[in-house]
Amino acid sequence: MDEQEGKEENIRVGITHGDVNSISYELIIKTFMDQRILDKITPIIFGSSKAASYHRKALNINNFNLNLVRSARQAVAHHANIVNIIDQEVKIELGKPTNSGGELAFMALEAAVDALKKGDIDVLVTAPINKNNIQSDKFTFPGHTEYLAERFGETDDLMLMIGNSMRIGVITGHIPLRQVHETITEDLILRKTRILHDSLIRDFGIEKPRVALLGLNPHAGDEGLIGREESETILPAIEKANQQNMLAFGPYPADGFFGTLNYKNFDGILAMYHDQGMLPFKTMAFNNGVNFTAGLPIIRTSPSHGTAYEIAGKGLASPESFREAIFLACDIHRNRQEYDNLKKNAFVSSKQNNAGQSEKN
Repeated sequence: MDEQEGKEENIRVGITHGDVNSISYELIIKTFMDQRILDKITPIIFGSSKAASYHRKALNINNFNLNLVRSARQAVAHHANIVNIIDQEVKIELGKPTNSGGELAFMALEAAVDALKKGDIDVLVTAPINKNNIQSDKFTFPGHTEYLAERFGETDDLMLMIGNSMRIGVITGHIPLRQVHETITEDLILRKTRILHDSLIRDFGIEKPRVALLGLNPHAGDEGLIGREESETILPAIEKANQQNMLAFGPYPADGFFGTLNYKNFDGILAMYHDQGMLPFKTMAFNNGVNFTAGLPIIRTSPSHGTAYEIAGKGLASPESFREAIFLACDIHRNRQEYDNLKKNAFVSSKQNNAGQSEKN
């Protein structure tokens, strides 16, 4: 028997340092101070060792160090590693959104994605960025989700929030509310439903997922009295999803759906616009929620909160959501491997059976 058989894979987790003036390094340091998390993963931080040292001193933490490596390939297993994206001194202005903070956030993201493309890391966890100061000629996206979709050549993706037994995605993401009505189409709803359905199977190991869709208007249109999007756009998309062997239900009035705890009867939920989904989710899972980008060939998660400038450097930030993002990325990695192996084995078995039948004939 191979001595490696039965041993759990050590997953290489790439981590971007986000905005250096935010709570990102506090999350990283607090997470990896607990050595138990290093038993089954090898974290590789794309950032600045000097910035990390600054934050460690600001937090008055003396018993923590990062292992400096030149590239992700040189990362030492079961240690918290850091790859410098910049060798010069880094100016830290705690709690302030600065241009240099945005530049450094993008440099880390770019380096991590390059490593992901090369296979040097298995999954990506992104620390919070400021969506304004990261904007440049090279980064013209509303957030991580859209940037990653572009880098990996995907036209369809889904921002999926996970926490407290809830998985909720949004049909329309980071767009102004006034554009939601004209953006929602039957085809878009059907595509997002397919992404969620397939992700629930492959990424979360749910064999026959049940997906709920929310209505766009108050009371889900109240049978056309408050709007006809439900009957003319959302319901036809749900019917087509069912015809394509997906278990889709709705549209449900959003307030009653969460107020009556009906959300617990479904494996996944699709809200029509950002705040319709984010408000109930963050109310119930703000401290431990995770943002996962479904529909991509790679695995990326992040904590559900933002930069929290107001508490940067004060030692008040909770690493719980960041830690959960790491755990979820690793769980999805294992689920995908298991699912893909099962499909591969089924395909090989089918070919062998067909070959056997041909020989008999």
